[in-house]
Amino acid sequence: MNWPYELQIGWRYTRAGQGGRRNRFISFISGVSVLGIALGVAALIIVLSVMNGFQKEVRDRMLSVVAHVEISSYSGEALEDWQALAQQAKSAATTPVRAAAPFVTSQVLVARGEDMRGALLRGIEPEAEAQLTDVAAALHQEGLLQVLQPGQWNIILGVELARQLGVQKGDQISVVPPSAQVTPAGVMPRVKQFRVAGVFSAGHFEYDSGMALVHARDAAALLRTGGVTGVQLRLADVHAARQAGDVLAGTLGPQYRVRDWTRTNAHWYDAVQVEKRMMGIILTLIVAVAAFNLVSSLVMSVTEKQADIAILRTLGASPRSIMCIFITQGALAGVFGTLSGVALGLGVATHLDVIVPAIERLFNTQFLPASMYLISHMPSDPRAADIVPITLNSLALSLLATLYPSWRASRVQPAEALRYE
Repeated sequence: MNWPYELQIGWRYTRAGQGGRRNRFISFISGVSVLGIALGVAALIIVLSVMNGFQKEVRDRMLSVVAHVEISSYSGEALEDWQALAQQAKSAATTPVRAAAPFVTSQVLVARGEDMRGALLRGIEPEAEAQLTDVAAALHQEGLLQVLQPGQWNIILGVELARQLGVQKGDQISVVPPSAQVTPAGVMPRVKQFRVAGVFSAGHFEYDSGMALVHARDAAALLRTGGVTGVQLRLADVHAARQAGDVLAGTLGPQYRVRDWTRTNAHWYDAVQVEKRMMGIILTLIVAVAAFNLVSSLVMSVTEKQADIAILRTLGASPRSIMCIFITQGALAGVFGTLSGVALGLGVATHLDVIVPAIERLFNTQFLPASMYLISHMPSDPRAADIVPITLNSLALSLLATLYPSWRASRVQPAEALRYE
C-alpha cells in the first residue's frame, strides 16, 4: 500500500488483538467502546424514526380533516368574491395550490335532549370540499356529502360526537350559535333544528369528537354572516405550508388573516418539535459517553506502546506523526462503530413492521392495543435529515475523543520510555 506510514501503523494497531494479556484487555475495552457507539447511534436512529412515524400518522389524520392554509377576514364578515381571493392566493403562493374551497366556521353548542356538547361547526361547499380533504373525498364517494343541500338543514357529525349525544342517522339535534337574538322578553339564544345525515371518522379524536359539517349556505344563515367567511387551500407540499402562509399574509394585506396548519395546531406541532429535539439531545449524550470511552482505551494503548513510540521517534518520526498514528487508531474505531450503528439502526427502523409483531407474539403482549390507541402498529419513518446529522455528530465526537490520548503519545520522550526496556 502507498498509504502514509502513520495510517498503516494506526490501522495495524486498530486490528491488533493478539499478544499478551494486557494487549487483549485493551482490545476488549476498545471493542466495548465501538459497540457502545454502534448501539447509541442505532438507538438514536430507531427512536427518531419511530417519532417521525407517529408524527406522520397524526399529521396525516389531522390533515385529512383540515386544510393546509386558511384565509379569512379579520372582521368575520362575508367575502365578496371568494373565487377571486382563491385565484389571488394561487398566484401568490410559493408552492402549487391543488385545490381551494370556501368555508364558514364557528363554535356552537349541539344538543339532543339533556345532552349538550361544544363543537366546531364548519359550513362547506360539498363539491369543492371533496377536492380539499381526504375525509370529504371519502364522504363524497359514499354519496354522503351530497345530502348537504342548502335549505334542507342536514348535518354530518364526527363519530365520537354522535356517540356522546347518542344520535344516529335521521335523528334531530339542536344547534345553538354563539350570537343571540333580542326579544321583548330579553336576550334569547337562537336554536335551529338539524337532521343528522351521517357520521364521519377521521381517526383523530379532537375532530371526531368536536366537529360537525353542514352546507355553507345553511351555516351562513344560522350564523348570520351573509356568505362564506374564508377560503381553504390544499398545497402540493404540506411542509411548505408555513412559508406559504407567511408569503400570503404579506401579499394579501392586513385585512385578511392567514393561518397554516402548523399554527392552527400550534400546541401539537410545537410539542412534537420540542420532544423530538430533547430526545435527540438525550440520546446524543449516550453516543458521546460511548465515544469518550475511546479515551480510556487509547490512553491504555499509548501506555502499552511507549516502547514502540520511542523506537519510532528514534527512527525520525515527528511528534505530529505519532499523534496522527493514534488519531487514526481512534478514528477508525469511531468510523466502524458509527457505520455499524447506522446499518443496524436503518435495518431495524425499516423492518419494524416485522420485528415488533414478532416480539409481541414471542412475549404474548401488545405494545399498542387497538382498544386504547388509535394507532395499533409501530410506525417508522427514517429520514436523511436525521440520519446524516447523527452520523456526522458521532464521527465528530469520536475524533474529538482521540485528541488528548494522541497528544499525550506525541509527548513521550524516547529516553524515558526505553529506560526500563
